[in-house]
Amino acid sequence: MIKKQTLGGVAAVLSVAVAMGTAVAAEPVKIGFIATLSTPAGYIGEDERDAFNLAIKQGDGKLGGVPVQLVIEDDGLKPANAKQAADRLLQSGVKLFTGVNFSNVLAAVVPSVVKSGAFYVSLNPGPSNFAGEKCDPNYFVASYQNDAFHTAGGVAANELGYKRVVLLAPNYQAGRDAIEGFKRTYKGEVVAEIYTKLDQSDFSVELARLRSLAPEAIYQFHPGGTGINFVKQYAAAGLNKTIPMLMPSFSMDARMIQATGDASAGSYTTGIWSQDFNNPQSQAFVKAFKDAYGRVPTDYAMQAYDTAQLIGVGLKATGGDLSKAAEFRAALRKPEFTSLRGKFSMNTNQHPIQDLYLMRIEKDSAGGLSPHLVRKLVSDDKDAYAQFCKMPS
Repeated sequence: MIKKQTLGGVAAVLSVAVAMGTAVAAEPVKIGFIATLSTPAGYIGEDERDAFNLAIKQGDGKLGGVPVQLVIEDDGLKPANAKQAADRLLQSGVKLFTGVNFSNVLAAVVPSVVKSGAFYVSLNPGPSNFAGEKCDPNYFVASYQNDAFHTAGGVAANELGYKRVVLLAPNYQAGRDAIEGFKRTYKGEVVAEIYTKLDQSDFSVELARLRSLAPEAIYQFHPGGTGINFVKQYAAAGLNKTIPMLMPSFSMDARMIQATGDASAGSYTTGIWSQDFNNPQSQAFVKAFKDAYGRVPTDYAMQAYDTAQLIGVGLKATGGDLSKAAEFRAALRKPEFTSLRGKFSMNTNQHPIQDLYLMRIEKDSAGGLSPHLVRKLVSDDKDAYAQFCKMPS
């Protein structure tokens, strides 16, 4: 009798253990989402967070059929804040990260993440150093390598007939990548390279210099609030009437167009996507984002949504078990998902191979300004740094 009771007790304990094991298996995969949600650039992080959450909501709380939970941290556009947040999340057991939207902040986060054996999937910055010699099997980029929009900018300047151009960008990794990328494909004369500060608000000195240099056009890269200030001051100085402006699309996204009024009208942008893309997945995303948040999605939002889909591919392949690192990498290296931008594949350095386009900011059917697709500039673009990446398996 005692033996029967003991066996029954053991069976009961085993049943509880199995049930607990099932509950543990169903726990959501935590994704560390470190982004700039404050400062004038905070709208960028807001769009990225909202689009990523939209993908999760559309999946009923799952990505790739696996329950997920975003753990959101605001880096305040400070690398030290981002690193501290990443370290805290790593200590709490988080093994998958995304969210950072500035290259200088990313540089503070990625080394400790990948060194710990966790994964980082970038939804915006793709600095040149991580694309080349410092590439890592646990680091993926779902957006672009930093040079991409700018090499397309050089191609666009050639096609638009601009023979003398002044280049302007903030003096940090992405800004330096911007200028080098443009020069790689531009065939005309670079009259001057002007480096600004990442948080600069007054451009009177730079604008006076531009007036004296009198180029045929400028190519400028200033994201977020800095870019809003630059374009507004450029128009206020009347330079937009005499010196055409060419820029990457994240220097005049949907939120920036709204903030600058008519200042950007007639300007050209380069990028991987535009809200008027005529493919069903992009059109459905734009509508869903508008319905959910009451505003037009920026390029940042599109990239974040695609990043969520890419992460979902890896989670599906592993059942959410990130200890299956080889399977997770293999899935992301040959991703099967429908990108909002159309074609999407991974290069050997785990950065995208994709098409690049020219847009012009014009009046739309509602009477407002928005970027409209002009033509494709580059097909199947690959960054210049993959040749220096010796990717470990």
